[in-house]
Amino acid sequence: MPVFRIGPRQYRTKGEAEKAVQAVLHGHAVGTVLSGDDFDLVRDLLDMHHEAADKIGVGVADIRIAPPLIGRYPGFEVIRVDGTTIDFSYRACLKAPSLASQVRNVLRMEVDDLTTGYLEGRVSAGTLTSDESGVLLDTGNLHVSYFQGPSFNDISQAFAVAEGGWENIGMTPSTTQGLGELVDRDQAERWREHWSGQARLGLLTPEENRRRPRTG
Repeated sequence: MPVFRIGPRQYRTKGEAEKAVQAVLHGHAVGTVLSGDDFDLVRDLLDMHHEAADKIGVGVADIRIAPPLIGRYPGFEVIRVDGTTIDFSYRACLKAPSLASQVRNVLRMEVDDLTTGYLEGRVSAGTLTSDESGVLLDTGNLHVSYFQGPSFNDISQAFAVAEGGWENIGMTPSTTQGLGELVDRDQAERWREHWSGQARLGLLTPEENRRRPRTG
């Protein structure tokens, strides 16, 4: 059973997740600007950094493979939308996540069926087009996005405040690496109701999703 998560991706172990990241890092030449699935993986990884807000700044335009700062191995570099750049360590991202990060992962899993239901509804209604550009989408190549309203982070933060803080949202023991469920099922239902009242989902192409300055 998966025990580690980077964004929507699930891995059996932290080591398996690290290998996936290393495959991207060492699979491209220095200076390469990431795209497609590689960009999405590293972008989600960046959100796990303990200084993610400072690294992201005004928003991420691109991520590229950077030359080594120390030693012989390359690293990742954020190119922000204002043209400034900053490096970040993937190892720092994979360290034990903060309580807020762990709870957010669990909260995201608690509404996975609702986001899946949203996509299925769009497919059934025949409206599988980008809400930004109108481009026809493929179910295997799209993103369900929060770009039309508050980010997932904002929605979960508001819920945590209403519950009295992150420490008041209990998780099952299997959530040590960010997976599991809420212990209090009444609280879980309150979360689903809160999410349903706040989330404004939409569909984007991978490229459109990549360009948006997001934090959730």
